[in-house]
Amino acid sequence: MTRRADIYRLFNPSNHESGANRLRFFEVLVNLIGIVSVSAGTLHEMSTSARSLAALVTGIVASLFLAEYLLRLWFAPEIPHPSTLTTAQARLRWALSPTGVIDLLAMIPALAVASGEARLGAESASVFVLLWVLKLATGAPGVALIARVLHNQRSALGAVAALFAIVLFSSATIAHWLEAETQPQFFGSIPSSLWWAVVTLTTTGYGDVVPQSPVGRLLGGVVMLFGISVLALLAGILANGFADEVRRREFIRIWDLVAKVHFFSNVGAIAVADIVGQLRSRSFSAGQTVISKGEAGDAMYFLVSGSVRVQIGARTEILHEGAFFGEMALLERKPRSADVVTLTPCTTLVLDVADFYRLAGMQPGLIAAIEVEAKRRRAKDNESGTQ
Repeated sequence: MTRRADIYRLFNPSNHESGANRLRFFEVLVNLIGIVSVSAGTLHEMSTSARSLAALVTGIVASLFLAEYLLRLWFAPEIPHPSTLTTAQARLRWALSPTGVIDLLAMIPALAVASGEARLGAESASVFVLLWVLKLATGAPGVALIARVLHNQRSALGAVAALFAIVLFSSATIAHWLEAETQPQFFGSIPSSLWWAVVTLTTTGYGDVVPQSPVGRLLGGVVMLFGISVLALLAGILANGFADEVRRREFIRIWDLVAKVHFFSNVGAIAVADIVGQLRSRSFSAGQTVISKGEAGDAMYFLVSGSVRVQIGARTEILHEGAFFGEMALLERKPRSADVVTLTPCTTLVLDVADFYRLAGMQPGLIAAIEVEAKRRRAKDNESGTQ
């Protein structure tokens, strides 16, 4: 792998390794610092020195954005694209993409800073602060999740938006009929009445526009109830959408981890789907105790990466990726008989006791294979104990 590919791997948003996560955190932190410095620079009561400091921080952040833009332009050919594109075409393709355009505009204040006009850099950044917010949105974790949820739920959200519009314009029209004579400055036209309708329908209630007639106030109460219903419906749609998307992403992530465990290599796709639904991932640092002898057996573990030391009495066994442990306490329904400590940073898949027995009913062959391994280990322990 080339150096350019290595750097792209760090910036790849789908990479969840520790180095990539730290880099994303740093990017978000720098962006937030830049936005705060720009905002502080607009305070009129700031002293000259404080304003100069804000301008300096703004210039540093903009310079970092410039360096990031050039770096992303350099490794743009590593981004998956049609094989017919040349290196120059791949870079142009990224530069003209929405992300490339936002990154380009976000670092424009750095040009003023580079020319020696630090104060001008801060003032320029204030113009582009919205672009910095957009840049933050493109790099902040979870934004892609929100976008996908909105895309997946677009039909339901469109229906809610249509319902909102119907209630909004209907209430504004009726309020215009009822209140136009007594309050022409607020309800003299339907567009004027829309402000009251929006405030009431969203249950914000600023109180600057209030119906005076009894029928108008009754209309206001009805509109409030409709607003609560519409907002509750919207919240339910978004909550279900987020839950479905998080479940889908977790399923894909666990599926990828299951593929790394040799024990599941001969299991069919249907069986793997049942397994993935029961597993949860968990990471451990080196030297951390995973299982302690004598504690209740509440889960078994499949080792995706790393190594662990299993201590059973006087016998020590080292397990590597692809192995599993902790199953004997579940099969025998007894306390743990071994201590398990990580030798290196480890990623595991955890199957808790309730899901273990549920999986036993769905995939008896898989549990039988686990029992065979458990019997082998038990025989090895007995042999070790008699020596």
